[in-house]
Amino acid sequence: MTGSIPLLTSLFGFAEKAARWAVLASGALTLASVLLITVDVLLRKLFGWTVGGSDELSSYAFAISTTWSLAYATLQRANVRVDIIYQYLPVRVSAVLDWLSLACLGIFIGFVTYYGFGVVAESINNNSQANTPLGTPLAIPQGLWFAGLVFMCLILALMMIRASVALVTGDIDTVKAIAGVRSTQEEAEEEAAAGERLIEGERI
Repeated sequence: MTGSIPLLTSLFGFAEKAARWAVLASGALTLASVLLITVDVLLRKLFGWTVGGSDELSSYAFAISTTWSLAYATLQRANVRVDIIYQYLPVRVSAVLDWLSLACLGIFIGFVTYYGFGVVAESINNNSQANTPLGTPLAIPQGLWFAGLVFMCLILALMMIRASVALVTGDIDTVKAIAGVRSTQEEAEEEAAAGERLIEGERI
């Protein structure tokens, strides 16, 4: 059991880097769709021209960027949880609830991914195309959207394995770091770090 911990730590570090790159790419995709819409609106207003398909492409970008950002949000424990009772529970009990919440999230995402596969498979089998001037083959945006869900499942599986090992070995701090509710101190430290980055940016 202990021999697998360094491997899990290494894999977890790689997963965090991959999730960070995924969320950066998702942000870039969202910004690109915003720029496309902005250009389209300005061209319509000033010259009566249109780029065409900006609304369709932006909807695809939103869906794709959402699924590819889920893993990073989960790793950062940015998902909303109700902790009114949680904060008053014993540490070990709350750690078990943290593990359980991660398991429930995994089950939910598993169902979403399963049915998402059905959507993509149907589009491929029927050679479905969007009923729009672009006539986009739906399997392309849907496939990218589905790939984000698969990535989320892989990250969650790794989180579950590491959290389970930590729970069994009594490493409560690791369980908290993976699946626990973020403390007020952690949020304050993050806000302070963000403020420092902002100040440094203004100086530059």
